[in-house]
Amino acid sequence: MPEKKRLSKRLIPCLDVRDGKLTKGIKFRGNVDIGDPVETARRYYEEGADEIVFYDITASSEARGIFLDVVERVASNIFIPFSVGGGLSSVGDMRAVLLAGAEKVSVNSAAVKDPFLISRGADAFGSQAIVVGMDVKKVGRTESIPSGYEIVIHGGRKPMGIDAVAWARRCEELGAGELCVNSIDADGTLDGYELTLTRMICDAVDIPVIASGGAGAPQHLADAVTVGGASAALVASIVHYGQYSIAELKDYMEKSGVTVRRVRGMQGMASA
Repeated sequence: MPEKKRLSKRLIPCLDVRDGKLTKGIKFRGNVDIGDPVETARRYYEEGADEIVFYDITASSEARGIFLDVVERVASNIFIPFSVGGGLSSVGDMRAVLLAGAEKVSVNSAAVKDPFLISRGADAFGSQAIVVGMDVKKVGRTESIPSGYEIVIHGGRKPMGIDAVAWARRCEELGAGELCVNSIDADGTLDGYELTLTRMICDAVDIPVIASGGAGAPQHLADAVTVGGASAALVASIVHYGQYSIAELKDYMEKSGVTVRRVRGMQGMASA
């Protein structure tokens, strides 16, 4: 039999947006504005990012809709898959974001409160368009949280008493096409992904899992997709502050034996 082809691992920059500006915090706290999301998305596209993720991080807690004008401007400047989340609580909200130029929608707090939002979205747009974001905090094993990891919503502000592994399985059953697992404890620390959590979720489901929270060195990305078993690694601080470029991170992953995609951005197209 021919050798099975290894699937490429994706590298996905994450743009957290507050009041229309790119922002970053640590463990979901102390956010500071650091740039323009449209210009930043364009740069990452040109550097070879596989996808872009955009989160309007206060839309849910402020009970408002997402900033569609920012979504439209980002979508018009990049030509790779683009996922958008924040404040999406209905199929109508999802439709508006997709019409604004996104390929995928990410639901988080609203899906925890109304799990069938996942299935309604999958029925309307297909599972491939539905990403469920999971904000997770390590709390220790209890009878109600057997994995030791709990789902938290509203930007890390409200613990829900829901076991993260059980919730991941439920999301898959309801039609989610992908999970983005963000460790609140690791977020913004640059100390590496929460590999125990990532592996737990990857072993529990058959859909792709994106590791999120904590990347501070190229080795962390390689660990996320090997030790952690993730299909993709989400990055933020490590690229936002110019520590590494997307291309440099992919070079390191490839040298570590990880199969990565070589996406040609606009700069590469211009020079062809």
